Amino acid sequence: MTIVLGIETSCDETGVGLVQDGVLLGDALASSMDEHARYGGVVPEIAARAHLEAMVPTVRRALDNAGIGLDDVGAVAVTAGPGLATALHIGVAAAKAYALALDVPLYGVHHLAGHAAADTLEHGPLPDRSVALIVSGGHTSLLFVRDLVRTPIVHLSDTFDDAAGEAFDKVARLIGLPYPGGPSIDRAARDGDPAAVRFPRPLTGPNDPPLGFSFSGLKTAVARYVEKGDDPGVSTADIAASFQEAVADTLVGKALRACRDSDVDTLVIVGGVAANSRVRSLAQERCAAAGIELRVPPMRLCTDNGAMIAAIGDLLVRDGAAPSAPDFSAVPTVELTSAQLGLT
Repeated sequence: MTIVLGIETSCDETGVGLVQDGVLLGDALASSMDEHARYGGVVPEIAARAHLEAMVPTVRRALDNAGIGLDDVGAVAVTAGPGLATALHIGVAAAKAYALALDVPLYGVHHLAGHAAADTLEHGPLPDRSVALIVSGGHTSLLFVRDLVRTPIVHLSDTFDDAAGEAFDKVARLIGLPYPGGPSIDRAARDGDPAAVRFPRPLTGPNDPPLGFSFSGLKTAVARYVEKGDDPGVSTADIAASFQEAVADTLVGKALRACRDSDVDTLVIVGGVAANSRVRSLAQERCAAAGIELRVPPMRLCTDNGAMIAAIGDLLVRDGAAPSAPDFSAVPTVELTSAQLGLT
């Protein structure tokens, strides 16, 4: 059985994972988040330089954690897109170097397919029909998935503007919480009242796209509320909890609508925002009521990581997929229709 080395560098985390036959053998992660915190968001050039410095040490740590050597690797998978162009190029260059040095096949893969594959490391193969909600700092998408590598992935909807994770970062800044906004708001919301402020649920009106997402207006609603500042009984924690509730309510409601429309009984939620405690609890509550199986990876596999890229590479290898073309390049913007990128 082939051991697949997965490399992820789409944003600010250098992730490396090793998967064999659906089992995670070991992984390692290096984050440059602290370097970006002073700017309130990710700076692409800083991220790329951090990937370059972290790549070899992170590969070594992943191999050590798996208890294997580099010569045991039988294939390499790498995020080829979407993501920050400069960051992606570091990962693709490293993956090509490792594949060439080891004389093993190389697979360029879609970042979002990797997020969906992360769940298979915890819960096994996806069912024949499922809906995946991919929700992160850069993406908020609903997908109809049959098989991650054998059949086309059907794009049901995307966000029209800010992704949910991006809205968390912006709202955190508005209410004086540190970057990254997702964890900061989640922590603050524990002491707040989610019903303190009735923020809007975006695109949930009768004439709105039923599966569409938009979080820019919600962010603006929070900004106007903060600027108004005439409700002394509402704390920062209350605003955080109320905003978080609006996001969770919107995400879960539209995801369940997609399940009904597609006649499926399994919902998979992945991506960094899937680590949010209210998104997880509300999804569990509503899926149970609707008779829908909910699958969410462990929190450490929700955010960007190398294990998820190794997982999708492992699925491609086991399915007998041909390697990507040796001259494939990073594709910073690409819609998810196929798990594999870089095919001739």
